[in-house]
Amino acid sequence: MKRALLLINIGTPEKPEREAVKKYLSEFLNDELVIDIPWLLRKILVNLIIVPFRTNKSTDLYKRLWTEDGSPLLVYQNKLVDKLNQRGDESGFTTYSAMRYGSPSIKDVLWEIDKSGCDELIVLPMYPQYATSTTLSTERAVNKMLKGMQNINKVRFVKQFYNHPDFIEAFVSKIRSYDYRNYDHILFSYHGLPDRQVNKLHPGVKSHTCSCHKEFPLHGKECYKATCYETTRLMAAQLGVDNNSYSVSFQSRLSNNWLSPFTDAMLESLLKKGKKKILVVAPSFVTDCLETIVEIGWEYESHFKSLGGEKLQLVESLNESDEWVQAIINITN
Repeated sequence: MKRALLLINIGTPEKPEREAVKKYLSEFLNDELVIDIPWLLRKILVNLIIVPFRTNKSTDLYKRLWTEDGSPLLVYQNKLVDKLNQRGDESGFTTYSAMRYGSPSIKDVLWEIDKSGCDELIVLPMYPQYATSTTLSTERAVNKMLKGMQNINKVRFVKQFYNHPDFIEAFVSKIRSYDYRNYDHILFSYHGLPDRQVNKLHPGVKSHTCSCHKEFPLHGKECYKATCYETTRLMAAQLGVDNNSYSVSFQSRLSNNWLSPFTDAMLESLLKKGKKKILVVAPSFVTDCLETIVEIGWEYESHFKSLGGEKLQLVESLNESDEWVQAIINITN
């Protein structure tokens, strides 16, 4: 059988320009699984409030983020695909790349794969921890586009890999390269989600009191919060650090009704406890992007130092590292 592996990440504007950013934000935020509220309310909120008011600020951020080669997220993913294809004889598949929102689109890449004569497709959404707004949204988009394909007759989705030993080891290797024991504390920062998305798994239980981050297994449910804590526990065990040496937090919130504790608030709390040198790890991002480079590496660092902190160091993501290449081969085979 001719096999193909499709890596799908969240996406990026095509250019760091206002119209391109506006188009990207509109496509992203109009997804019913990203902002899961009634259709009419979502249209009003996204198209009349969020996009018009966020476009200029987001454009400025993307201009700061952009490199000579383009958007880091797309650049790193393309390099990753190149490395995986160099090892195609070992992996047994040809690797392709698409973005859930923006370009290259899932539709265009699936047509390319289908025309190649591929009959087995492995889809790897680049999100270690399952969430409806990322993993499920990607799966639905792929299944919708597959209806017009002629040759692909077998499809397998890798829904999450938060606890895969090779994923854990690849990130731990990155952390070790930063001499982590010379820091006062390690903060594991994950992308936040609205409380209501977690509450759907735990009816009648508020997400901030949900004990799923302490109890495992997940009772058969794909709980994002629980998998974030489990990823952290596995990495901490590999590093040999005790419970007092690290914390978990959530970033990128749009309101206070999102998963907590919030990363910025946690940094302030750690500083009050005398923790002036913080190493930040972001294990929900396998590729460096706006949320890691800008939000953590620039904005949080600046805020932390303005309050008296000495050092806030972001551990770079897996990007196109050789350990991550091998991990993907093992995860998908």
